Amino acid sequence: MIEMRKVTKNFGVNGEPAVADVSMQIESGEFVFLVGPSGAGKSTLLKLIFCEQQPSSGRLYFLGRDTARFRTGELLKHRRRIGMVFQDFRLLKQKTVFENVAFALEVIGRSAREIRMKVPAALVEVGLAGKASAFPGELSGGEQQRVGIARAIVKDPLLILADEPTGNVDRDNSRQLMGLFEKISLGGTTVIIATHAWDMVDRMRKRVLALEKGRLVRDEQRGGYSDES
Repeated sequence: MIEMRKVTKNFGVNGEPAVADVSMQIESGEFVFLVGPSGAGKSTLLKLIFCEQQPSSGRLYFLGRDTARFRTGELLKHRRRIGMVFQDFRLLKQKTVFENVAFALEVIGRSAREIRMKVPAALVEVGLAGKASAFPGELSGGEQQRVGIARAIVKDPLLILADEPTGNVDRDNSRQLMGLFEKISLGGTTVIIATHAWDMVDRMRKRVLALEKGRLVRDEQRGGYSDES
């Protein structure tokens, strides 16, 4: 699905690399953790995959296509294939749970009929069937993140990118959210999670890509958060 060949992304014109000489492959349906200290390049790597940023050098391929060659229409199509989940939820506070999830379909031009069918199904999948009429301010942090996940999956993405998705929830909610991501992955969706949640990484034993100062220093199947895990 994703292939990087010596990808580097610099800060500014002559700045230090945020990502340096990264080469790796991620296959369809994989569950991958990106780990490393703050500033290691995890968020930059996600932005490169989403094509929010372009490499300063090297090549990034998605489904065999060089992302640097995407035209505007192809870029929009690429982003529609990806569901994004954020640490700070990024929900629209004036909209209900249903409306927040529906918005992800509205912006890509889906019909009202499809929205009426798909949004309730997404809410059921994340365990929020009874919260459709609630507003974000009426929800717990864990529930708000579940809305974020529902918004990501409602458009049937090929790939989920999650940037510190458990950073603003407690340990019990973190465990539940990670279980939800695992369930999504088992359904065939590729999941890539940037995280500092070492206990979750150690417990789940998925593939781990470890970054340090922008460089990929470890690629381990069924890995832990650190080399000693």
